[in-house]
Amino acid sequence: MAAFYAQLMGEMSKLRLHVNIRKRPNEVVDAIPFDRDEAHRAYDREYANSFWRVLVQADRIFKEFRARFIGKCSPVHFFWGAPDLAVTRFSGRRAREHPGGIPNLPDWVTREAYSHEVSSCGFWPGGGSIPYPAFYSYAYPSGFAKAPVKPGEAFYSTDLREFILAYDVVRQAASPDDTLLDFLQTTYEAAARLADWDRASLERDADPKSAV
Repeated sequence: MAAFYAQLMGEMSKLRLHVNIRKRPNEVVDAIPFDRDEAHRAYDREYANSFWRVLVQADRIFKEFRARFIGKCSPVHFFWGAPDLAVTRFSGRRAREHPGGIPNLPDWVTREAYSHEVSSCGFWPGGGSIPYPAFYSYAYPSGFAKAPVKPGEAFYSTDLREFILAYDVVRQAASPDDTLLDFLQTTYEAAARLADWDRASLERDADPKSAV
């Protein structure tokens, strides 16, 4: 990691792209600054390529899901934390102050990110209590743990406080696109319904032929 960081910054400097970044990784407990990290050195070309291909396909479906929402919504983006590919919908209403406490992430950053009600979903390569790649969906403020969602293999993680759907369930489904869209839609609907979002003014019909 240290060698990669030095090479990256060196190449950017050649292009006169002088940037200062926070060198300590976010959202991990044992965070080693990039320029001093000699511990992480594994690289597998096949798995790196597989990860990229998963991101490309997930991005395609997330954009289709995003198009169903006409309220404020983030772009589909590669998040700087876990890392994960994510897209977030906003109700437009302020939320209660987030308690913070995420490892190696300043509380003011977390409170700014969750200043308003959100329903967020994404793809994550896994780690900790979920040691496999998975799709996720959560809301802030939360409170939809017992909501029925699709497909049947999806479950609520009490550790992460979000719904989880293993990537392999989607990959092996007869229609991966429909399986993932069902997960994204039903978890969002559960969050929006329980939080009493103004869905009539925030959503457009899932059928593009009926969209205005």
